[in-house]
Amino acid sequence: MQRNKVLSYLGLATRAGRVVSGEFCVEKSVRQHRAKLVLVSEDASETSKKNFRNMCTYYKVPLHFFGSREELGSACGKEARVSAAIIDEGLADAVIRELEAKTGIGGSKYVE
Repeated sequence: MQRNKVLSYLGLATRAGRVVSGEFCVEKSVRQHRAKLVLVSEDASETSKKNFRNMCTYYKVPLHFFGSREELGSACGKEARVSAAIIDEGLADAVIRELEAKTGIGGSKYVE
């Protein structure tokens, strides 16, 4: 199942030190042009979703709403996390491919 693969890739990226999690750290990585993909939990508040959508649009970073905050946190080896950013291009591309396979063409929210 693609959902498990996405979480596995997120865990792998975390172990490699290529993930930042938590709203403040993710925002910082996006503003510094380090984030290659931002994942925001589906159960995040509408305000958080809007803030990340606007920020990722402005900085041209792919954004996808995926999983629950518990799933994201668990994959990162932490408690519940509303957001996570992958800062490795290869791992981000692998996750994007899995997300597109899960949701069909255009599954990731590319913002350009």
